[in-house]
Amino acid sequence: MDEESLKTAIMEEASKDTGPIFQAEGINFNEILQLRLGYRNILVIDHLWEFTSLTKLELNNNQIEKMEGLDQLLNLTWLNLSFNSIQKIEGLESLRKLEVLNLCNNRISVIENMDTLEKITLFFIANNHLGQLDNVLYLRGFKNLRSINLCGNPVSKEDEYKFFMAAHFPNLMYLDSKSLDEKTKNEASIKYRSVLFKMKLEELQKQEATEAEQRQEAEVKLHTDAFVEFLNGSHLFKSMIKDDPEAETLRCVPEVAQLLQTFEQQMVKLCMQLFEFGLAEHKCRETEVTSFFSGQSKAVTYYQGIASQILANFEQQHRERTEELQQLSDLDLLKVKMDQCNDEIDLLCNSLMELEFEMAGELENIIKLLDTTISDMVCNFSETAQEIFVQCRDLEDSYYEKVREVAVATLESVAKDNVDEDLPDDVKMLFTDKHTVMDALATGHDNHLLKINDRETQLVTRANAWKVALIKGIQHDKMKWHRIRISDTHRYRDYLREQLEKLL
Repeated sequence: MDEESLKTAIMEEASKDTGPIFQAEGINFNEILQLRLGYRNILVIDHLWEFTSLTKLELNNNQIEKMEGLDQLLNLTWLNLSFNSIQKIEGLESLRKLEVLNLCNNRISVIENMDTLEKITLFFIANNHLGQLDNVLYLRGFKNLRSINLCGNPVSKEDEYKFFMAAHFPNLMYLDSKSLDEKTKNEASIKYRSVLFKMKLEELQKQEATEAEQRQEAEVKLHTDAFVEFLNGSHLFKSMIKDDPEAETLRCVPEVAQLLQTFEQQMVKLCMQLFEFGLAEHKCRETEVTSFFSGQSKAVTYYQGIASQILANFEQQHRERTEELQQLSDLDLLKVKMDQCNDEIDLLCNSLMELEFEMAGELENIIKLLDTTISDMVCNFSETAQEIFVQCRDLEDSYYEKVREVAVATLESVAKDNVDEDLPDDVKMLFTDKHTVMDALATGHDNHLLKINDRETQLVTRANAWKVALIKGIQHDKMKWHRIRISDTHRYRDYLREQLEKLL
């Protein structure tokens, strides 16, 4: 399965009208909607990455052993891999639009790896090696499934097979290519009533847990996109104190415990302030980016409308000129007229190119405006965040000085053997060595400031990196499509000239 065999297959399926166009212009794989590759002794699925518009793919009656090479077929709705040697269902993760999947007459023993195929409606897996009815229940997750074909598998030979399927798949209309009647469905629902009740309850609990997890993931993603993840609480504070070697011991001193509690409350307040500001700024940035893409789309649509009108006018006149050329018998006059036609083609090409560069200039201005606006927004966000982090450092400095004062007083009390009897022995032992206490406090202070500085650097760096990546990505896409449109214009010009040459 290579590029040449794919071209051959496409040409064989092409209609009489389409074929000559393929030959003249070349085959654009990304424009092909259907591809039939049955009965070709194909061993490996390959070279399909350019078929991004493909909606129907037939690969039946080959010698394929592995489901692979389908990742780029994002628009595929129909896939036929029947009559091959496939042993495992895999490689379908990207095919979210798939509605029909035919895997009949293979060697598959387990239904699996289909979780993303939420639109699947028809699933055919007859004449395989499926041996467990419980495995078939995997398909209950596909709410659009209306037809299943399992005939020829060991599971289809079990006594309760038909009632089992009718009970567990109440929306199923066809089983093994036969209609499921209401009588069978009613009998099956009565027969499996208690089992279904328990199963539905378990599925509901699982669904609720999944939805809760998805909500949490979406929330974390939102916070991460806003660069303020884990700032809506005491996460930063706890990360600051967890590495203190003597933190737990010092906390046993009542005055220190009170200072630490106040410090935490003040830090959380500042973090929440930054968190809420970050979410608000993120929403503003998203609104700005959405507005940009809307404006860009309108600009492109406007210029494409002008280009379409230019092409429509040209094509009408070109047809008339071509018809006139076909009536000419005087070779000299024919050449003169053809030169005039070629001049008109050049004028068309120049007009389209001028329009393209005008549009490119307009888009570049829009991108520059976005760059300026987003840069200002990111700068404002970063500066405000840095101001809050300064306040966090001030809190840390204040906390450190106060704890240091408490530590000095406690050291003096221990030295005079005038300490609270309830003070734990390990705390008393710590305060017998002034250097150990002061070193512990200084180390903790440095660690606290380092955590604050690291979080500040992370926030500012990621915000700036996002801005750079956004603008660079937009510019890259603009240049890519600019080159494609220029190439299409030149290709169309060459095609028109080739068609004229055939008149000679």
